[in-house]
Amino acid sequence: MRRVAAVTCMLGKQGLPLRGHDETAESHNKGNFLECMGLLQKFDPFLQHYTPPSNSTYLSPVSQNEMIECCSKEVTATLIKEMHESKMFAIMADEARDGHTEQLAICVRYVTEGTVKERFLSLTELRSFDAKSITEALERKLQEEGIAQLKCVAQTYDGAAVMSGAAGGVQSLFRERHPEAIYVHCYAHELNLVLCHTCRGITEAAEFFSLLESLYSFFSVSLVSHHKFKEAQTKLGLQPCELDLLSVVAGLHKYLQKETIDLPQAVAYKDAVSTFWPETEEKRMEDFVVETTYGAHRRISTDAEQVKTKLLYPCLDRMITEQENRFSAVNATLLQGIQASSPVSENFLSEPHLEELAHHYNIDLKTEEVMVARHFLTRKKQAGAAPQDMVSLYNLLDSEMFPSLKSVIQVALTVPVSSCSCERSFSALRRLRNWLRRTMGQSRLHQLAVMAIEKDVIEQLEHDKIINRFATLKERRHRLMLPMKDQ
Repeated sequence: MRRVAAVTCMLGKQGLPLRGHDETAESHNKGNFLECMGLLQKFDPFLQHYTPPSNSTYLSPVSQNEMIECCSKEVTATLIKEMHESKMFAIMADEARDGHTEQLAICVRYVTEGTVKERFLSLTELRSFDAKSITEALERKLQEEGIAQLKCVAQTYDGAAVMSGAAGGVQSLFRERHPEAIYVHCYAHELNLVLCHTCRGITEAAEFFSLLESLYSFFSVSLVSHHKFKEAQTKLGLQPCELDLLSVVAGLHKYLQKETIDLPQAVAYKDAVSTFWPETEEKRMEDFVVETTYGAHRRISTDAEQVKTKLLYPCLDRMITEQENRFSAVNATLLQGIQASSPVSENFLSEPHLEELAHHYNIDLKTEEVMVARHFLTRKKQAGAAPQDMVSLYNLLDSEMFPSLKSVIQVALTVPVSSCSCERSFSALRRLRNWLRRTMGQSRLHQLAVMAIEKDVIEQLEHDKIINRFATLKERRHRLMLPMKDQ
């Protein structure tokens, strides 16, 4: 059984199909599961001399499905245990179309063992797409996993009206049941909206990017055209090059997709990009004037100054305006409290700001702890060992010495910045539900998604626990329970 569990875990982790088209003894391709078991038998003395009862081989399609279910549930149980130890979490959700099915990916973020983790919790089929149905799907999953009673500190979705609506959106309905769960509009989506609205709001920019898209399509779709393009560069004595557009925000775009980022650091990087653009404008304002950021069509010549005044600078001006209007979904007072928990912020350990954050989450912040922590960190800084981010600060503070302050910092760490983890789960979904596996049911799809996404968890699972879960799944003809190891 340990070999069966190990093979199932390996195939699930790699996102490979288990079943074969023909699993009879005469088949030359019985599927990955049976083929792996056959390969093991060639080198495993135990399997070579073991003849199981015909009714208890545990290699049948039914047993394969049960073993997949047990592996998936054991992974989820590990995550739920960590969440209970953390005592607080944040929820992230996103939806996407899967053929004729609407899938809702649910992920959670929490702090455990001194690290921030974003984990995949569920893949749920949506029958209705209204805010009430989505909220009920979220709440139902929390109830099923036994974590609805834990403190949910934040919720993060994209900016779709059904998700972000302040009156009847998911974030509003969810907060009726979890009042402390502040809403954070995914920063990665916000940045994308800044760029999209800039390009759409300025006629010249829309035409410029449309032309670039047409050129890219022309030279990339056809191999002949692509080779001609490279030959032309060679004849002109040019080095093969790529057009580097929007490079100022490229680094921020990649950073916002990380799982371990915290909100104060994301705001700091966003502000750095925002201040870069005004500095660029100040340098050019001595010689140029922006006539308008949108409006009537103006023909742009190839002259460099014309491109700057009628395309580049209007785009910069519009981007600055868009950034000022966005990235503000979090209540300003709470955001200041979250920033006060970060060593990179100017208001680090500001007691009034920390108290506002603590009050929202019903944490009794002790003034003495903040004062002692301030002196403690000053000495650390003088010794050259000051924490550089919230994670290192959280690990540096002792739980018995600074219990309330550490809880506030844990809240700040738990608040997500983006919902990119949900979108990454859709990438796994595309690999799992390919054209050869379209008949897969929703339950099996969810179980395989858990195994494929949480690879590091499934690698650490004890196979004996999986076997015990398999044994108690239903009545068995043979006893499979293994003696538990001494704790």
